[in-house]
Amino acid sequence: MKLTQPHRHLKLLVSTSILAMALGSSAALAGMEEARRWIDSEFQPSTLSKDEQMKEMEWFVNAAKPFVGQEINVVSETITTHEYEAKTLAKAFTEITGIKINHDLIQEGDVVEKIQTQMQSGRNIYDAWVNDSDLIGTHFRYKQAIPLDDWMAGDGKDVTSPTLDVADFIGRSFTTAPDGKMYQLPDQQFANVYWFRYDWFQRPEFKEKFKAKYGYDLGVPVNWSAYEDIAEFFTNDVKEIDGVKVYGHMDYGKKDPSLGWRFTDAWLSMAGNGDKGIPNGLPVDEWGIRMEGCRPVGSSIERGGDTNGPAAVYAIAKYLEWMKKYAPPQAAGMNFSESGPVPAQGNIAQQIFWYTAFTADMVKPGLPVVNADGTPKWRMAPSPHGSYWKDGMKLGYQDAGSWTLLKSTPVDRRKAAWLYAQFVTSKTVSLKKSHVGLTFIRESDIWDKSFTERAPKLGGLIEFYRSPARVQWTPTGNNVPDYPKLAQLWWQNIGDAASGAKTPQEAMTSLANAQDEVLGRLERANVQGECGPKLNPKTSAEEWFKKAESSGTIAPQRKLANEKPKGETVDYDTLIKSWPASPPKRS
Repeated sequence: MKLTQPHRHLKLLVSTSILAMALGSSAALAGMEEARRWIDSEFQPSTLSKDEQMKEMEWFVNAAKPFVGQEINVVSETITTHEYEAKTLAKAFTEITGIKINHDLIQEGDVVEKIQTQMQSGRNIYDAWVNDSDLIGTHFRYKQAIPLDDWMAGDGKDVTSPTLDVADFIGRSFTTAPDGKMYQLPDQQFANVYWFRYDWFQRPEFKEKFKAKYGYDLGVPVNWSAYEDIAEFFTNDVKEIDGVKVYGHMDYGKKDPSLGWRFTDAWLSMAGNGDKGIPNGLPVDEWGIRMEGCRPVGSSIERGGDTNGPAAVYAIAKYLEWMKKYAPPQAAGMNFSESGPVPAQGNIAQQIFWYTAFTADMVKPGLPVVNADGTPKWRMAPSPHGSYWKDGMKLGYQDAGSWTLLKSTPVDRRKAAWLYAQFVTSKTVSLKKSHVGLTFIRESDIWDKSFTERAPKLGGLIEFYRSPARVQWTPTGNNVPDYPKLAQLWWQNIGDAASGAKTPQEAMTSLANAQDEVLGRLERANVQGECGPKLNPKTSAEEWFKKAESSGTIAPQRKLANEKPKGETVDYDTLIKSWPASPPKRS
């Protein structure tokens, strides 16, 4: 039969459709073959069985079909976990799904700067971002980030994995805004804790000398007084161990953007600045910002804030004093990245502000701080607190680098990027990723038997993350309305104190006033809606001291007559035994 033109066209359509189906089936089969290969060769251990992993990967293969051939761009800061994602998991995702991923690694400061540029310009620079949950207050107020709860129930429903299991993520409270919605999905987490040379603290001669001098046992410091005594003891009494000059403290002081993190990462709350409250103090948080409802109303003590109150000034004064007296001389000229490897070199007794992200590099065979059998000579423990601190306050910082989707990213690109975000946090890969980077995001990974077996070689990391103490380590919260604008003020002002250009009081007053100025500009611009800043009028510090005392809140606190009470320590092994040995029940 001779075909007419419409018949020819119909036959062509049918043939094309059959070819597409065949190609799709072929790609799917190839994807499953790649999934099997990756599961066998790389994605072990896992909290899932291999059959469960294959089932999870089958969902990814099918969900990715509309986006095969797309090239997607994502970005994160440069740490071990993200290097593993960029070099290994991105390749696996591409081979399994057919979506090409370019995973860029840049410095954290650059991530903040670039995401700010995309939010302001509307130009799609990246299709998804791993940025700190410290920006939750920014994302919630500017409405440039997609609330993930809305996304997963709406436009992103068809690309949201049925096995995502949001309840398993330990950091979801950090990425939830005052409206009750989750804006970011945690990808990695690490805390700043206390680090010390367990082997030195166990030496009988040091224990005897310390007890004789200070009247209490050498152990994990509970308060800053004990930390200071231990720093003094190792620096000026012990002086040398095995022929090597030792120091009782390590820190960094270069006027550099990373100096800001040293303080915004909860140093002030560790001293006792702000109010009680988890994950952040209310009505005053660890940045010294006072809230009324969801509105920031002031940072300076004269507006009810606590950024330049006595607790904050004490926090800066102790930081400077300890670095000058007890740290290696070069510490004052170092930034965060330069100072990080120093404790691994073997001449530091303790560090009060140490990030668990350094664990992977601190347990490498052959280091002066690692025994021949691979066990560490050091341990990590909960941070000591300052003299202004009260029970119920946060005690440290937890970084939660989290996947964030912006409205300026086209929906199809957003969907493909969301698939990758879920892939690198999926149960198929997250346990192996946790073993590589040691930055946990899932409760199921923390309690896996593989980490019970590995715990003795990780210096207390597993015990800390399994402990009830963990909840006192939290990121910057909802109170900070514009993280990029406010964060840069910290290193500039505190850098003046570190260099000696300003006293701690002058530096913190300058910072408080600068924060108020930004809050005032945001208020006048009225760009953040009903939860934007609305500054309190300036009154006096005395008036706010009285208000705190009469209302039963804490901040701002008056200057203490004695900022160095008696030191208090706890035995490390006793502390560890007091923590639970089984996972909490899922609600």
